[in-house]
Amino acid sequence: MTQTPLPDRPALRTVRIFIDADACPVRDETYRVAQRYGLHTYVVANQLLGVPASPLIERIVVSEGMDEADNWIADQVQAHDIVISGDIPLAARCVAKGACVLDARGRVLDENAIGMALAVRNLMDDLRSTGAITQGGRSYSKSDRSTFLSALDTAVVKARKKAAQPVRPTLFIPPAV
Repeated sequence: MTQTPLPDRPALRTVRIFIDADACPVRDETYRVAQRYGLHTYVVANQLLGVPASPLIERIVVSEGMDEADNWIADQVQAHDIVISGDIPLAARCVAKGACVLDARGRVLDENAIGMALAVRNLMDDLRSTGAITQGGRSYSKSDRSTFLSALDTAVVKARKKAAQPVRPTLFIPPAV
């Protein structure tokens, strides 16, 4: 016997994780957290990367080209999903769709932070294009890894809580003619 959801009880929305994987230093940490919560994880890259054998982990190899992995992620992501990426323009596209974005250092790029992150990115691009000397980023540390794990765990808990909230249908009232 097949059961269908009751009209006033929408089907449970799931939380998924998308990893912008080409240069991601926290893939293994993300796999562990995703496994613990039973979340489907998409590892998106333009080259073949090794991933653990798990029905929850899906490797997506996009064609080579500028922003192909970013475009795939942005096209697939939905509200309540989590994206792991340091790419600020990709983060902005995902945040606009209601996703939570974390960089590898555990910084949450949400609707409150994405504007400033885009502004700083654009400023740094302008400085580099004029030949101004800019510092490189600091090296990745154990502390960064720990901060990322904590931020990812928190993001998963929040996303699952939001995804479990029922969707209130909106009533369409056509304009008066």
